Amino acid sequence: MKKILFIATGGTIASAKTENGLTPAITSEELLNAVPQVKNLCAVDTVQPYSLDSTNMCWKQWIHVAEIIRDSYAKYDGFVIAHGTDTMAYTAAALSYMVQNSAKPVVLTGSQKSIYNRDTDARNNLYRAFVYAVSDSAWGVQLVFDNKVILGTRARKTRTKSFNAFSSIDYPETAVFRDTRLVTFLRRPADQPPVRFYERLEPAVFVLRLVPGMRADIIPLLAPHYRALVVESFGVGGLPGGEHGEMYARLQDWCTSGRLAVFTTQVPHEGCDLAVYEVGRSVKELPGVLEAKDMTPEAVAVKLMWALGQTEDREKAARLFETPIEYDIM
Repeated sequence: MKKILFIATGGTIASAKTENGLTPAITSEELLNAVPQVKNLCAVDTVQPYSLDSTNMCWKQWIHVAEIIRDSYAKYDGFVIAHGTDTMAYTAAALSYMVQNSAKPVVLTGSQKSIYNRDTDARNNLYRAFVYAVSDSAWGVQLVFDNKVILGTRARKTRTKSFNAFSSIDYPETAVFRDTRLVTFLRRPADQPPVRFYERLEPAVFVLRLVPGMRADIIPLLAPHYRALVVESFGVGGLPGGEHGEMYARLQDWCTSGRLAVFTTQVPHEGCDLAVYEVGRSVKELPGVLEAKDMTPEAVAVKLMWALGQTEDREKAARLFETPIEYDIM
């Protein structure tokens, strides 16, 4: 029987009603007791580092959870993490960069309603997360939700209330459940190198979503506080005014100061390509400007934090960002 470490961090799945709304209050042991079938699948140890609404999860908790996995890696066959849905895709991306090439599954799951609700998706999701974790075909950082298994770098929350809250963006699902039967599509890579753990993230990354007519003076205001800027542009990418616009001039100053700027798109699918339009081509030539291509917004921001956490050198950080990791770039 395989041995799994269950890491509970809070979230809706572990929430109870209070006069101020839902708040995490249910322990890891109580979560497992609500799904007794898990005991027939594997031996489980539990740890509860947090009891947080996932809105309050950030880079500090990502580092800690990665440390828990690293320190326990030799003792367990896999890991299941109960997590709130609002930032689960960020955590999945973060763990994908901090726990690379894992032959053992690191599975995140949660729910849209508390496990104590009568009409809930919690028990289904938690049970299937364990089913995937003990499968011989399981690997890497994955998100299990609503009968889907999604690669950690490709997961995105696309619905706020429905049970089918998560989608795999521009990449196939790793596996699906047909009732309780796991059907695997993407198996562990045959030539996978040994697992590698990383311990540092640099949180000084700002995501700027462009709005038509936005003033350019926002960029110099950010410079004292951030090392990298993610620009969520329109369509395949570009800047209003192109190389003759005020936004371009301020971005040029940003890049000249040694910072990175990564262009992505506000469109959910198919990624960005600065070479298509005049308003993007000149931007593409600025030193320090990178393209996210078809990465998810969550993966873009977190990968920048990871890359900047490994080096102070802009060019080295840029190369790390542009290197495909865990199928984040196609």
